Amino acid sequence: MSKLLACAFGSLFAVSVAFAQTPAAQTKSAPAAAAKPAASDCASQAVGKDGKPLAGAAKASFMKKCEADAKGGAAAGSGCAEKAIDKNGKPLAGAAKASFMKKCEADAKGGK
Repeated sequence: MSKLLACAFGSLFAVSVAFAQTPAAQTKSAPAAAAKPAASDCASQAVGKDGKPLAGAAKASFMKKCEADAKGGAAAGSGCAEKAIDKNGKPLAGAAKASFMKKCEADAKGGK
């Protein structure tokens, strides 16, 4: 009998922990709650190569790009970033990637 009670309490504890871990996006107030984490997430990522927080125009530019990416901009919706690989299977970089992305996004906009 005591093993049965211990098992029942253990199961209840596990279920309560599992429900406590559910993301806020599954609650009824998802639109209001989902907008704030994206902005704060971008703010936490706004760090330069030297590890110091960005400021001024650099921070404004980074925040604008980060928030657009979080909302699912043209590049995210079209899947161009995933297609940007060379013939050897390595990811494109630099001017080659910029050229590919520009062409891919233009094709994606024209095709829709």
